[in-house]
Amino acid sequence: MSKCCINPSILSADFVNLQAELERISTADAVHVDVMDNHFVPNLTIGLPVVQRIQEVSALPLDAHLMISDADRWAPLYAELGLASVTFHVEASAAPIKLARDLRGRGAKAGMALRPATPVEPYLDMLSELDMLLIMTVEPGFGGQKFLDVTLPKIRRAAEAVRGSNLPLAIQVDGGISAATIERAAEAGANVFVAGSAVYGAGDPNEAISKLRHAAEAAAR
Repeated sequence: MSKCCINPSILSADFVNLQAELERISTADAVHVDVMDNHFVPNLTIGLPVVQRIQEVSALPLDAHLMISDADRWAPLYAELGLASVTFHVEASAAPIKLARDLRGRGAKAGMALRPATPVEPYLDMLSELDMLLIMTVEPGFGGQKFLDVTLPKIRRAAEAVRGSNLPLAIQVDGGISAATIERAAEAGANVFVAGSAVYGAGDPNEAISKLRHAAEAAAR
């Protein structure tokens, strides 16, 4: 399993001052950008033009999480912006293997996300097509939700499958990640952690990132 990464979500940042907010998380591994369309999830955030501008000013790689309908059509356009990774929801894709290959073909790492109630087993045979598997630990759509412990067995099964296949696949968790929950997720096998309010709600976001990273690494050992 690769090193533990902390990818703060700008969903909890000040949207009026995004460039300054990016500078407050300089020690993060990547910036998690939540794109919501008010169709796949009941919330509306940002789209292609804003993500393109964030990409232009960010010193950190961008990790886009597309909570949008018709991922097959839209996700490749985000990859074309030069983002480090683009994650689509399998529930919003008619052809997830084709889409993952398309994202990789455009230079982005391919991530696939599962809602809390979506089982991982039907997708284990396509893990080689992915660079990252995102297991949602809350229902997608809003920040600040409580971590769902019911997702831990799924994280465990996914991690076992990744180890068994000997693939360099990251397992990301998103939702309710804090100092109180990150150890459980890391122990289950996650190694990339999305934290919003736990980072941006802290007095010193970089210190919060450091504490989360240390907690995850200790639990992973």
